[in-house]
Amino acid sequence: MRESEYRMGERELKKPHFVFIHGAGGGSWCWYKIKCLMYNSGYTVTCLDLKGAGIDLSDPNKILSFDDYNKPLIDFLSSLPDHEEVVLVGHSAGGLSVTDASHKFPKKIALAVYVAATMLKHGFSTEQDVKDGAPDVSEFGDMYDLEFGLGPDQPPTSAIVKKEVERKLFYNMCPIEDVTLASMLLRPAPVYAFQRAEFKEGTEVVEKVPRVYIKTLYDRIVKPERQDRMIAKWPPSNVYVIESDHSPNFSNPFVLRGILVNAYASIGHTRT
Repeated sequence: MRESEYRMGERELKKPHFVFIHGAGGGSWCWYKIKCLMYNSGYTVTCLDLKGAGIDLSDPNKILSFDDYNKPLIDFLSSLPDHEEVVLVGHSAGGLSVTDASHKFPKKIALAVYVAATMLKHGFSTEQDVKDGAPDVSEFGDMYDLEFGLGPDQPPTSAIVKKEVERKLFYNMCPIEDVTLASMLLRPAPVYAFQRAEFKEGTEVVEKVPRVYIKTLYDRIVKPERQDRMIAKWPPSNVYVIESDHSPNFSNPFVLRGILVNAYASIGHTRT
C-alpha cells in the first residue's frame, strides 16, 4: 500500500485534505499544533485566515456581512478542482463558516467537523438560534471590549475578550505557552457580521454533507449543555467527546488529531 493511501474494507482511500477554520478573533495560527501532527502523518493540511483575522489586515469594524467575512474560505473552495473534496473543520464561531460552505459547496466537502462550534442549519435565523448557538458568558460579567464602527447608537461592530479573562474563558486547560501566544495574536472579531450569518439557500443539499460534532467537556464559552442543544436540534452522524476546555487544538491536540482521523475513516467510505 502506498504511503498516501490506507485501506477501508476492500477499498483504498487517499488520505484526505484537511482544511481548518478558526474561531472568533483567532487565525490560522490557532491550528499550528494540529497542522504539525497531521502533516507529519502525511495529510494535506490548509489553515485559512478569514477576513480581518490572522495576517489579514482588514479592519473588523468594516466587515459588515458574513459573506464578506467568510470570503477567503469560499474563494478557496471555488478554486478547488470539481472532483476534489476536503474535510472542513471549524472551531467555535468557525462552525458558521463550515455551515455556510456546506450550503454553497456540498460536493466539495467530504466531511464537516464542528469542534466546540456553532452548528446551526440556518445560522442565526431566529431568536432561538441565537439562544442555542451564541456563547453565553453573562455569568462572568463584562468580558468584552467593544467597538462601535457605525456609531455609538448602533450595535457593536467588533469585540475582543479582555486580556485579564482570556485564560479563564478560553484556555483554562492550556499550556501557558499557548495562552501567551494567543494573548499576543488574538484580534477583535467582526461581531456585526456574525450576527447576520443566515443560511437560507441550499437547505436540501446541505443535508448531503456528512457532519460530526466534537464536544468539549470543560468548555466555558460554548458550554456542554449548549452544545447538546445544537446537536439535538440538527443531529450529526456522530458525536465525539474530548476532555478539554474550549480550545482542544491547544489543550489536547493529540486526542483531537485522533478523533479527526477516526471521524473521516468512519464515514469516508459513504461518499461517492
